[in-house]
Amino acid sequence: MAKKKSILNKKSIDFLEKYLNNAAPTGYEWEGQKIWMNYLTPYVDEFITDTYGSAVGVINPKAKYKVVIEGHADEISWYVNYISDNGLIYVIRNGGSDHQIAPSKVVNIHTKNGIVKGVFGWPAIHTRNRAKEEAPKPDNIFIDVGCATKEEVEKLGVHVGCVITYPDEFHILNDNKFVCRALDNRMGGFMIAEVARLLHENKKKLPFGLYITNSVQEEIGLRGAQMITETIKPNVAIVTDVTHDTTTPMIDKKKEGHLELGKGPVVAYAPAVQQKLRDLIIDAAETNKIPFQRSALSRATGTDTDAFAYSNGGVASALISLPLRYMHTTVEMVHREDVENVIKMIYESLLKIEEGEDFSYFK
Repeated sequence: MAKKKSILNKKSIDFLEKYLNNAAPTGYEWEGQKIWMNYLTPYVDEFITDTYGSAVGVINPKAKYKVVIEGHADEISWYVNYISDNGLIYVIRNGGSDHQIAPSKVVNIHTKNGIVKGVFGWPAIHTRNRAKEEAPKPDNIFIDVGCATKEEVEKLGVHVGCVITYPDEFHILNDNKFVCRALDNRMGGFMIAEVARLLHENKKKLPFGLYITNSVQEEIGLRGAQMITETIKPNVAIVTDVTHDTTTPMIDKKKEGHLELGKGPVVAYAPAVQQKLRDLIIDAAETNKIPFQRSALSRATGTDTDAFAYSNGGVASALISLPLRYMHTTVEMVHREDVENVIKMIYESLLKIEEGEDFSYFK
């Protein structure tokens, strides 16, 4: 059987690697946004940016009706919270950082003098009381930068409020699994950028304005999306984020549902998901033989979909998720075919949207 032709080219993968390897913690997304905007520049007519760093590439900016495709740009991280007299650094979360994976991880502490390297230390197994083993917790994990005093640490430029990220970089396992920290959700920014590239290369003319939106601060409460949707005031929003592959150990499928890497994008069912828009997306997938999975979400999606849906008096919104293993770790994993199929699903859905007189289809 002939191998399917990939829609991702070498330039795409080079961009993905550069974009993922750059640190963009919540509140400090600008360098990543610059990389993203530079890649997107040939495919859009103009850019919008806001005070906190959300970035939007616009196609057909003068069109009356506006469609958003969106991902979020930020990654989880830590803040320096306290420096002890003997030079150890204690932290608090910036987003949903997982304290259980921290011990023995190398970290980058971002200072005005540049990166200061450190490690999350942990007592050796020989010294721990196995009968009363203490688990890693936010109040007992600490970073060692090789200093003996608080003053030594401060001379390096480290102070309370410095942001801390992991340096783990992009790699590929078994030819088709992308692995890195921060796939949640810079994969979203990558996928919507690829939609813009395909529209440009295939010379597709849309009858509406397309706002390719890379929001900030999702990891601390959808804040970037809340701001940028008020700026754009879209008629329709198709949001992409990640969701859990539930086939690995210690996940209850009766609670989380059955979702699996390599089986296609995940279409969400939730109150914030507008039914007609979801049906259009599913029709686009079925017409173009794009495999997909379904997920039911109670009350809120927990993604930027909620921010768009309930803004501006109500925006027709839908969520297409990318299955991912090991969320909020440094070895997040997705399947290349799922990535390509999310791109195809968004692309084909856009081609199905007709402007009409007032986008009345979505009302």
